[in-house]
Amino acid sequence: MSFEPRRLLPLITSHPGGRSAVTCEYRCGNACAHPEPNASENEYFGDVVKDLLSRRGALKAGAVLAAAAGGFAALSGTAAAEPADVAAAGHGKPGRPGRPVPGTDFEAVPPNKLDAVTIPEGYDQRVVIRWGDAVEAGAPKFDFAKQTAAAQAKQFGYNCDFVGLIPQDPLGIRNLLVVNHEYTTEVHMFPADQYDPANPTEEQVKIAWAAHGLSVVQTFRDPIGGALHVTPSRYNRRITLNTPFEVRGPAAGSKFLKTSADPSGRKVLGTQNNCAGGVTPWGTVLSGEENVNQYFANADKVTDPVASARLKRYGFSGTATTRKWERYDKRWDLAQEPNEANRFGWVVEIDPNDPNSTPVKHTALGRFKHEAANVKITKDGRVAVYSGDDERFEYIYKFVSKGKYKPGDSAHARRHNSALLDEGTLYVGRFTGDSPAAEIDGTGKLPADGEFDGVGEWIPLASGTKSFVDGFTAEEIYVFTRQAADKVQPTKMDRPEDIQPNPVNGRIYAALTNNSQRGPAGKANVDEANPRPNNRNGHILEWDEEGGDAASTKFSWRLLLVCGDPKTADTYFGGFPKDQVSPISCPDNVAFDRHGNLWISTDGNALGANDGLFSVPVDGPERGHVKQFLSVPVGAECCGPVVTDHLVLVAVQHPGEDAPSSANPTSHWPDGGATQPRPSIVSVWKKGRWGQVGRIGVK
Repeated sequence: MSFEPRRLLPLITSHPGGRSAVTCEYRCGNACAHPEPNASENEYFGDVVKDLLSRRGALKAGAVLAAAAGGFAALSGTAAAEPADVAAAGHGKPGRPGRPVPGTDFEAVPPNKLDAVTIPEGYDQRVVIRWGDAVEAGAPKFDFAKQTAAAQAKQFGYNCDFVGLIPQDPLGIRNLLVVNHEYTTEVHMFPADQYDPANPTEEQVKIAWAAHGLSVVQTFRDPIGGALHVTPSRYNRRITLNTPFEVRGPAAGSKFLKTSADPSGRKVLGTQNNCAGGVTPWGTVLSGEENVNQYFANADKVTDPVASARLKRYGFSGTATTRKWERYDKRWDLAQEPNEANRFGWVVEIDPNDPNSTPVKHTALGRFKHEAANVKITKDGRVAVYSGDDERFEYIYKFVSKGKYKPGDSAHARRHNSALLDEGTLYVGRFTGDSPAAEIDGTGKLPADGEFDGVGEWIPLASGTKSFVDGFTAEEIYVFTRQAADKVQPTKMDRPEDIQPNPVNGRIYAALTNNSQRGPAGKANVDEANPRPNNRNGHILEWDEEGGDAASTKFSWRLLLVCGDPKTADTYFGGFPKDQVSPISCPDNVAFDRHGNLWISTDGNALGANDGLFSVPVDGPERGHVKQFLSVPVGAECCGPVVTDHLVLVAVQHPGEDAPSSANPTSHWPDGGATQPRPSIVSVWKKGRWGQVGRIGVK
């Protein structure tokens, strides 16, 4: 029987930041249309400083800001430790045009609206794997009109995001490719005459469960042609919403995690809304569970005021969900299983090298909308993990382990190092500007010292069973991290997303995607770390831990980029001439090449062009020279990325998602013709033999 599809979404085609209405609904539960969950009334430190400046004058406030007076390098102490060639090149100085630095020697791709992955001249590309392609043995050929849950559980999942590449040989010929599947968009996953958004079938719901999670596949890189191919392998594996996970760390067994299906509070089925992630030094993958609130129904029926406030702080609201999963499993119904929601929003870890291993949810890293989790080893051999809470006015966090890292990627080393994430100290970040409040006026004009910069500190929340927050037990801090963090006055940021340490200069870089709500009455005002009101284009933050040590509780910071149209006054490109950079908007995921260049993928370009991947040197005369390396198809977001000497990988997420349904697709990528769009992983390489001639960015 056929029927006319029901009304899908309000008749708006895009939301703030350039995303489509469909993306907003299915990806984050239309968060931009709702008040941000962080309604805390505590003064954050930027407001305290401004108050001091206005009430007591700059001389008295100077005592508060004395730590910032020395600037970026003075606190960190890294200037003297820099390699001579970096220091001579002008670390942190305003850029001057010159020869491209290694890794960025390509002709920039111009902004466009093409339904294609557009790459520089002299490069080639290939789709590595698509939604529905085989992962596990026995997977049938993908058939858009005849899907089953059993098939999807063996096939590549939907809406790929994080991409990790783990070498299995010294030359990088064989690798394990690990990919997150962030969310499902059911109105695009099924033929329009088969899917009724108001009444999905049980099989369709189970297909969506199987399309979440992660995929692991072994790949072979053609040493002559350059292409990356998926190969049948014992390593190939799908992790879905039906895969058992072990809960570890200080909140394992918590009363807040116990449900009727799991009275132990130590075993959860599945992972969902996995956004960015990271490959650990020991060869596993960390993945952040992000917008999990949208999957749970009937928050309005939770009457206990404490439980209701906790749900509200994490964005749980309303009655029925968009996907209607609660009709087929009570765990998605908060009225029946109020603790099930607390079992998501964690950093998860999988071991791609062991296809029989049980994935883990690490509670010591806190529970919030994790965008990512990336590791840096401290000077004394411990493990630091950085993660952002991706929502307007949320915070940046760091975890430092108690135990020490064991080098290597053997099975023993992997088990030892994974266990390090179960005990340590969880911190939240406070970023303080070093300029008078009057100089941060929202126009984008740099303060008198020539940069948006300052100092910061990591505020401890909990360590093991010890709480550092009045009124909260350690158990409550791990499970309700947002509310605990509110109490200690961290800095409200503009959607902190991917955070990664630079392997060359040692600094940490964070993408702050956007925040269209900063500045209006009743909202947090601009501060030096978030200097722009109605921030639709986002910015890139970098910081240097004191002494270059990830275990430090103090740091110095500055903004590398204030993104947007280079022709506008409120943009900044590390001091590099604005007439020579590519326009960039809404930075999301970040990565580094071996030269230490930052690579940025974007989500929701607010400048009217497709999203893409950009390179930018972070030191020397070319610091801030943004160049677009590729663009993705119509309606798509650029995710990943992975950048090696010979290969660039990106995840093309939700191509064509600006269409209201599959009835009239706006994209036919990657297969062309009249086909439906399919989220996919793409590899790009320089034409020619893959040796010196074929290196990315090297002519």
